[in-house]
Amino acid sequence: MKSLIVYSTQTDNTKKLAYAIHASIQGEKEISFVSDAPDPEGYDFVAVGFWLMAGKPDPKAAAYLEKLAEDQVVFLFATHGAAKGSEHARQAMQVARDMAAGASVIGTYSCQGEVNSKVLAKVKAKPQPPVWLDDTATATGHPDEKDLAELKALVAALPLNR
Repeated sequence: MKSLIVYSTQTDNTKKLAYAIHASIQGEKEISFVSDAPDPEGYDFVAVGFWLMAGKPDPKAAAYLEKLAEDQVVFLFATHGAAKGSEHARQAMQVARDMAAGASVIGTYSCQGEVNSKVLAKVKAKPQPPVWLDDTATATGHPDEKDLAELKALVAALPLNR
């Protein structure tokens, strides 16, 4: 099986998840930052990771999601300042699924990621701060070892590893 893990990151949060996935899958595998990623055609499995920007995948990852072929086997993963399992995080993952229209999404994972202090200062100064701002207090230190272990277990259980 030939696998590709593609990720976009600003603070290395999503990169940590990408490398956890890489460590959890068997067979021929490649990992790449989204800007350097090859065309997904020819891969049996593609994992695409992103950070959230305005409630959806960041622009570079969004563009890559749209390259996925119909019926391509895909796993989506993300980091965000919002609380894990929050409505904001769930809606953003649905947006990612919609961008990968036609692909066979066999799983998703998202967790909090520590928000860059400059970004945090900028969003705090907005007249209407984002809904996830209050959640950032619990994002410090994430993704942590528990997040990574949870992701590794999820990926190891995917049908592609059998």
